[in-house]
Amino acid sequence: MRIISTVVLLFFMSKLNAQTLPYYQIPEAPKNYTEGAVAARMIDGLGFRYFWSTEGLKEEDLQFKPNDEARTSRETLEHILALSIMTLSTLEGRQVEFKKSDHLSFNQLRKETLENFKRSSDILKRSDDLSKFSMKITKGDHTAEYPFWNQLNGPIADALWHLGQIVSFRRSSGNPFPKGVSLLTGTVKK
Repeated sequence: MRIISTVVLLFFMSKLNAQTLPYYQIPEAPKNYTEGAVAARMIDGLGFRYFWSTEGLKEEDLQFKPNDEARTSRETLEHILALSIMTLSTLEGRQVEFKKSDHLSFNQLRKETLENFKRSSDILKRSDDLSKFSMKITKGDHTAEYPFWNQLNGPIADALWHLGQIVSFRRSSGNPFPKGVSLLTGTVKK
């Protein structure tokens, strides 16, 4: 009886934890179509897709890769974290700094990525001029600066691309995308 109680408690705790992370459901759409609101909605869609693409991944899913030259799902998720950092750094007016994430647990990696998407979206929702956000990346002695346009076709589009890989990889490792998730409406059927 004690084992059953423990299993039930752990199940409900994991569900509660999932619902406290950002993007269990997509936030309500802004009332006005401003440039910041549209960009924020792109990030919200990305966050919602990330949440559900990564929900319920097991260690065997994280280690999966389709061939020897491909990244594992875990390595792909670390790359998505780096992309989320690129976007958030740009929106906070900081130079992009890449940091190691291989020491993070999967839950920490997932939480940090989702929180970066949420913070980015919140900043964009308050913005009425995206031209003020420039991405600064230093490699060696050279610093390159890119306008916000490069966020759209760079880190944001790249993160969406890689989430498609995660969904494909999890199917291949025997753990398909969760049922009941509507990517169109950003809701979850219970």
